[in-house]
Amino acid sequence: MTTLSDTTTDRHNPTFTGLAAATGAFLLWGLVAPVYFKLLTGIGAVEIVAHRVVWTVLLVGAFVLAARGPMAVVRAVGTWRRLGILAVTTALVSSNWLIFIYATLSGQMLQSSLGYYINPLVNVLLGVVFLHERLSRQQMVAVAVAAAGVLSLVLWYGVVPWIALALAVTFGIYALVRKKAAIEPVTGLLVETGLLIPPALGYLLWLGPQGAFVSGGTGTAVLLALAGPITAVPLVLFMVGAARLKLSTIGLLQYIGPTGQLLLGVLVYGETFTPAHAVAFGCIWVALVLYSHDAFVTHRAAVRTAAAAGD
Repeated sequence: MTTLSDTTTDRHNPTFTGLAAATGAFLLWGLVAPVYFKLLTGIGAVEIVAHRVVWTVLLVGAFVLAARGPMAVVRAVGTWRRLGILAVTTALVSSNWLIFIYATLSGQMLQSSLGYYINPLVNVLLGVVFLHERLSRQQMVAVAVAAAGVLSLVLWYGVVPWIALALAVTFGIYALVRKKAAIEPVTGLLVETGLLIPPALGYLLWLGPQGAFVSGGTGTAVLLALAGPITAVPLVLFMVGAARLKLSTIGLLQYIGPTGQLLLGVLVYGETFTPAHAVAFGCIWVALVLYSHDAFVTHRAAVRTAAAAGD
């Protein structure tokens, strides 16, 4: 029988906290963010990204200055080389934001979902090319099956699903560069969005009274200001979860996001799920099962090896 004290203990358990935080992050990314951006239909994707930059800088900047002080930003940048790396990640994350928002506004949430399903497999390939990691047999099969799924869409429609591939590649390279640079996530996000402040503010000032923040009324202005929390809150929750959970657990939870986008696109916004989508997503899901199983087995083996070495 579960007592109140048992429940309280569970809720203070780091794993429970991590699971709740990570699940919350992926639900926000998969369900809340698409609905939020859909509410801004009629506003250009570039204008939305500009507001996302401005309000994220204000929110994250206030947090970083209050919690860590201005020297945290100086330490994050560090050197001209580090600043150059952050300039690259800035270009990648802003491109990813722009493509995602464009896909949402233009009724292509299925492609967006496909892109984030493909992303873990793109990470595997990037690891092989840039980090000289070796693929296991199961990983090679997973990548091949995923490629077959994408190819089926190309053959069916005669068009490359560029939105899905662009989302997967930009975010995959972004994660790779961030991993190599070892930059703290929140402060790094502040620097990245800070680098975008000049063009973002310049664009919004150029729009002037014709911009949605002024011409769209109070409701639209509030929605645009919420771009800061929509960007920052899931990231903070993800960081809390990642610090408390196994990598294999995070790897499985990340599929909540694209699953939410898929369900929203089909069930809420009426996007057509064709036989070609069924084949493509079926291949991707099979590939992800293979990939996740391999990651889980590898992780368990590493834990056993570490435990044996400790003994």
